[in-house]
Order: sequence, then C-alpha cells, then structure tokens
Amino acid sequence: MSEQTNIKTDEKKQHFDDIYVAPSPVPFKERIIDTLDYISDNNNRATFDRLVLPWFEKQGDRAIPFVDLCCCFGNTTLAIAHNMTVDEIRENWKDEASASQPLKPRRFNLQATGIDISENAVNYAKNAGLFENVIQADLNNPSPEKKEAVVNAMNEADFFVCTASLPYLEPETVEYLIDAFASAPREGYALVNFLNPFTLEKADATKRLLLNHLEFVGSTATRHRRMSQLEQENYPGEEWSLLEIWVLKRNP
Repeated sequence: MSEQTNIKTDEKKQHFDDIYVAPSPVPFKERIIDTLDYISDNNNRATFDRLVLPWFEKQGDRAIPFVDLCCCFGNTTLAIAHNMTVDEIRENWKDEASASQPLKPRRFNLQATGIDISENAVNYAKNAGLFENVIQADLNNPSPEKKEAVVNAMNEADFFVCTASLPYLEPETVEYLIDAFASAPREGYALVNFLNPFTLEKADATKRLLLNHLEFVGSTATRHRRMSQLEQENYPGEEWSLLEIWVLKRNP
C-alpha cells in the first residue's frame, strides 16, 4: 500500500517516511535498529520498571487501558508490555514471518490501543496482536470523527507512552491530547521522550504544556540512536541523538 504521512519534522532531522509506511517493521529493524544502533527502548523499559511498574503491580488482574501514541510498528509496546530488549525486538523483526507475532507474551493484562498516522504500521501492529484497537489519524489535522476517537482513547487510558514522536506534534495537538488524558478522574501515568539536539524550542514548549496538566515523577537521560550522515552534517561534532525520558502522573 502506498501512503503519505505528511508529518512535520525538523529539516535537520533525518526523515524516515518510507520506513514508517512499509507493510512490516523489517525495514525499521534494518535501517534504524541495526544501522543506527537504536537502543532507546531498553531505556524506556528500564525507566518504566523503575517509576511505573510498582503501580502496575498493584492493579492485580485488572485490564489496564493503555495507549501507545504515535506507535509506529509498536516497538515501545514490545519493550514495555512484552518485556523485550532491543536485541529481542531485532530478532523478532528479522523477517516478515518472524515479525507476524511478538517473540514474547505480554507481562501485564492490558487493553491496548495504538495510534499512528501510518495506516500500514497500525494494521501490522493490530494483526500481530500488539493492540486490541488501533486508530489511524493525523493527530495534527484529524477529522472530527478521528479526533473524537483519539480523545476518547486518551481519556480512557490509565497509562500512555509517546516515545521519540513528540517532535512531530504541534503544541496545540499536545494540548488537546494531554488535556483529554489529564481530565480523567483516576490515577494514571505517562512516559514521554524528548530528543536532543532536535527541535529544542518545541521540546521546551511541550514540557511546559505537560507540567500544566500532570505531575512530574522522574526522568532518565540516555542515548537514543546514532545520528544519520545527514544529521551529523547538520550538527557537526555530534554522533549520538540523546534522549530525555520523563514519567508524569495524573492525580484524580
């Protein structure tokens, strides 16, 4: 299937549009995980385990409503929900046959929703069993019906992640998404990423929006992936894209 993402990115950041609209995650594995030494999901999982896992363990057998926002092919869900390392995701996505289902089962009872602009990505993730529900939507310019579905999913969620995708979202988009999540009258948690050195001004604005609605819990600073050749040319002397992982809390 051919599709256009129409995502807005920093002109100095590498565009991976053709990977994101592929019918399977194999190109993602080959050109991002392998070629660029992508390691950030190990750190997303470790930060989740440190700051959110104790709350999950108190939920018993309850199916926790979970949203992977800008989920792409669901690699962060594999890391957090299926307790998979980046090497295990690499092995899982080595070819299309292997990628047809997760290498490991979920470690939690979840009602999981994946939201992304790529129809191919969300269809793959649902067919592979990563999500019970998926929503394909351009979050910066959704139709009224898609926006209502996304807002409802965020309001119903008790945990959501948005990893390495916030640079694609406009401040007004972040505002309506976080407002929907924060307005639910239940305890809930969020895990989000900020990238350096890309779109630093937008990252600062996004942080302020998040802190207007949610309580800061903790953070981790680490590496995300190696920069592409284009990015190294645009940011001389830099070799790695760095990652700031935040956990925030919704208080009822």
